[in-house]
This record gives sequence, structure tokens and C-alpha cells, in this order.
Amino acid sequence: MSLRTPPLHARHDDRGAKFTEFGGWDMPVEFTSIREEHASVREHAGSFDVSHMGQIFVSGPDAVALTNRLTTNDVNTLSPGDAQYAAITDEDGVMLDDVVVYCLPESDEHDLLFVPNAGHDEQMVTRWERFRDQWELDATIENATADYGMVAVQGPDAPGIVADRAEPTGSPENTDGSVLDLSKFQATYADVEGVECWVARTGYTGEDGFELVFPADQAEAVWDSIVEDAEPCGLGARDTLRMEMGFLLSGQDFHPEDEPRTPYEARIGFTVKLDTKFVGHDALERQKADGVDQQFVGIVLEERGVPRHGYDLEMPDGEHVGHLTSGTMSPTLDEPIGLGYLDVEHAESGTELNVVIRDRPKTATVTYPPFLEDQ
Repeated sequence: MSLRTPPLHARHDDRGAKFTEFGGWDMPVEFTSIREEHASVREHAGSFDVSHMGQIFVSGPDAVALTNRLTTNDVNTLSPGDAQYAAITDEDGVMLDDVVVYCLPESDEHDLLFVPNAGHDEQMVTRWERFRDQWELDATIENATADYGMVAVQGPDAPGIVADRAEPTGSPENTDGSVLDLSKFQATYADVEGVECWVARTGYTGEDGFELVFPADQAEAVWDSIVEDAEPCGLGARDTLRMEMGFLLSGQDFHPEDEPRTPYEARIGFTVKLDTKFVGHDALERQKADGVDQQFVGIVLEERGVPRHGYDLEMPDGEHVGHLTSGTMSPTLDEPIGLGYLDVEHAESGTELNVVIRDRPKTATVTYPPFLEDQ
């Protein structure tokens, strides 16, 4: 089966990007180097092609009701231009994906846009359609992933770079004339190089910035304008940036079969609103009352080595107490860091334990992300 390609694939190829398969897509993993691109985002600004993320529109009289019953957060609290982070869970409360849900302006032909992770768009459309029919609700679900491009502009200089190019045309509740008026998790329509974009103050790096959604056939005009001042970055830097923040990676830090985890285990319980009824509600209500056995934490390795996905966590006496799901050498801290699940009785920050690397235990210390003090 051939890989899907983003609308900017040719642009990336022209720049000499190295590509990798991710979620069924052929995506740029780096342009210059992961370390250089990482530093650009932390110190200045970087641009990421994230067109592999899904774009699912939901419209109709029951669009909100349907989405509210399929995500853990409360969609009813959203006003036009607002967004929220949420999990999608099965009946056992196990996470299938994590998403951002946007409430679109009343003038839009759609009611909601939600963005699942790469390769999950068809699965989520099928899920929404199945439960819509089961619950006899009136809603239309449209998979528009192939019709749109998406770019993230992140870093301390990113807001100004986007604001210089974006002329808002959207909801006056959100902005009086500049996208800089948007708060985190707010969005509006704006013209960039004559292209209407959905501009959201969201991101996956821990830095300020925006994510822009636009028609795929006009992607090059938007991208070319942005990368004049924000260096192109690949998925490699995106991964190291999100790890420094302790952000979850769908399919790696949680997976319904290989790494079945609930929002409470993954430490995103703030996305769970138990006063709403959604698939997985009862299981999560019980878990909140009973507590979890393991918790998502960070570790800092105190010896030479790089912690990686799948490495075991042990106490100094050899007791197995968890495992890592992500790990890297932090470009910002120049320290080896990891993320994973640890038995709660050992999950206190500052606890000393071992990471088993090639059958050798190496000393590490438990910490709670983000690893960067100023984020």
C-alpha cells in the first residue's frame, strides 16, 4: 500500500528533506538536523508541515451531541472560535486517540472540526458514523484530510511572524484585528497570502505559536510565506520538543492494544468531564474513585546512555516497576530524558530507580514533566 503524501511534499523534497513513514504518510523527518531545528523552535521560530493530522468536519443538528458522547471533554462549553483537548476512549476507558476539537463560527457551513492523529482519520469517521446511526442522531461527518494542509508555526518569535502575515476575517468575539488577540485554544479565520486559513493558537512544542489549516491546493503560498522567517522543521524535532514537555504521542505513549492506557494513567485526567456521558464514562468514573496502579512520569538518566521506548524501569533492588514509552537526549538540556509508566507507589518526583539499557541498570531520577523549568 502506497504512503499518503502531504500537499507540500514536493516543496520539502526540493529543500533536501529526509523523509520517514509516519502513520501511513511520507513525512519530512529533518531538513538540516534535528538538533538545529529543535534549537530554532526554542530560540526563534520553526515551521512544521503537520498535514498528516486528520481534518474531520461534523455538522448538523446533533453534531455537538454526537461529538460530546464520543470525546471525554465537554463540547457544550465551547463557543465559536474555542477549542479543547480531549481523549477518545472505548467502553473500558482505554484511549483510542487524543484530539483537538474546534467549535467553528456560526457563519461556517460546519459546526465542529476535530483533528485526530495521523492515520486515524478513516477510523474516527467510521466510529462517528456508527454511533450516529446507533443513537439515531442527525449529523454529517466529512473526512476532509486530503482536502486540507496544516502547518504549525512555533517558537517565541512565531506569534509575530504569523501576525505579520494574517489578516483576521473571522469571529469578532476572538480578535479585534490581530491573531495576537487570540488566547490559547482560540481560533479564527484569517487571510494569509490571499488564502483563507483557520488560525488556532495551539501547538505541540511547549512554545507559543499557531497552527494553520488551509485548502491543500493553496498550501505552497502559505508555506512559502511562513518559511521566509521560520525555519522548516521535521518530525524529528517535533518529537524531541514534545518529549521535553511530556506531551503524549498517540500510538507510542498509548495504544489501545500495545499500550492500553486511560486518561488518568496518562495524566491527562483534566480532559475527563464526568458530568457528561460519553463512551467509557462509567469505567473512568470507577477508576477515578479507585485510583490507578501506574502513572505516566518522566525520568532523567544520571549516567551515560539514551533511554528508549520499551526499556524496563527497576528499583535499585531489581524489582520491576514499569517501562519507558519514549526517550531521547534532550537537545535543550543536553541530558537523557524518558517518559513512561511507573507503579504509583514509586512515582514520587525525586525517586531514584534504574533504567535497564542492554541488560545494564543505569541510575535515573523520577520527575514530572515538563522537563524545562520555564515552560
